[in-house]
Amino acid sequence: MTNASALRGFGPAFVLLFGLQFISMGAMEMSGPFWPVQIRALSSSDSVFGFASAGVYVGPMIGMSLTSSFWGHMGDRYGNRLMMVRALSGLAVTQLLVAVAHDVWTIVALRFLQGACAGYIAPAQAYGVQMTGGKARASLFAWLQVATNVGSLGGALLGGLILDRFPFAAVNLTAGVICALCAGVAWLGLPISKCAAIAADPGNAGTAEPIASTGVSIAALLVLIGMLLASRMVLQVPFSLYMTQVFGAGQWAIGLTYGLLACGFVVAAPVWARAFEHRRPSYVLGGCMLISAACALVTHLAGSTGSIVVFAFLYFIWGTLLGGTTPILLALISAGIDNDRQGSVLGLAQASQQGASASGIIAGIGITQLFGLKAAFPLVATLYALSFLSALGFWLKSVRRSQKTGQRW
Repeated sequence: MTNASALRGFGPAFVLLFGLQFISMGAMEMSGPFWPVQIRALSSSDSVFGFASAGVYVGPMIGMSLTSSFWGHMGDRYGNRLMMVRALSGLAVTQLLVAVAHDVWTIVALRFLQGACAGYIAPAQAYGVQMTGGKARASLFAWLQVATNVGSLGGALLGGLILDRFPFAAVNLTAGVICALCAGVAWLGLPISKCAAIAADPGNAGTAEPIASTGVSIAALLVLIGMLLASRMVLQVPFSLYMTQVFGAGQWAIGLTYGLLACGFVVAAPVWARAFEHRRPSYVLGGCMLISAACALVTHLAGSTGSIVVFAFLYFIWGTLLGGTTPILLALISAGIDNDRQGSVLGLAQASQQGASASGIIAGIGITQLFGLKAAFPLVATLYALSFLSALGFWLKSVRRSQKTGQRW
């Protein structure tokens, strides 16, 4: 089955799910690039600005890391559709509260609360798996991630257009209204999942082999995902400063280059999904091992070049490589668990991802404060090298287990 035909087979529920993810994630990213401007205007000192500008980004990640597993468990118990509506409603309320807040610490606290109330992505993934019976799982996760990336790019653009004409509060008010509308559409438009067991349709189950039987645990895969995400997030804060200092780039060049990463992901993620669909865990781990090595090489070259054109091209290549990491590994985790535990495990995965992302951001800020901006890319390349070594270890373990059981890897 091809990637396109698999998606057509998902039906109208997937189209609505994709649209909700695209619109809601876009709404949440409308304010993303512009928080430092607002925090600077409200800060009484440079130290307050430094802590608050970091907290406004890291706070939601910490909030999600603390609660995503719990919300995932609630999704298994009461329905992932309900958890999606709850998350969108929570985002709407907190966005509206942030819009009327004028104290930096109140904003940081509300952003943390926003993360704690959110947790939309994990139940959306679990709901998709349940509605499709596990069919073309890698493609499902890849396309949902594509919706997130495209929505983020569109949201940032729309946020900039609003800020050109209205005050900052208008961005959050607009995002809150959009999330509220998405919550209503999800409640009224998404069908209640029947939680059809994968075992009832084994031909469409993807990689149905339990992960434990391959010698690779869910915890190991979560560690690998976390390392890959932390590597990616190191540059989240220093990126624009790096381009300004090293290349003397203007704002348009910074925005374009930053967008090329997401563009590469959007182009490549469905292709990677098709390549890894219905493959054994050992094959997937081998692919992630090679992708990690390629990311280490690409980021090393990006940190070494003095040409902004080469740098931008390497950023696009990096994005295409990232399309073969998180969605594929999440699909592998999802394929190894029962349908009635999708919410719990994917919620745990979301929690670990947010914790890893926050760690990467903190590491990026710390390393650049101590050693300067040019230390950022060597750190990223080193972390990817460690990811390669971890993936290599997991792959060898999986291959040995497959050889013992007489399976082809």
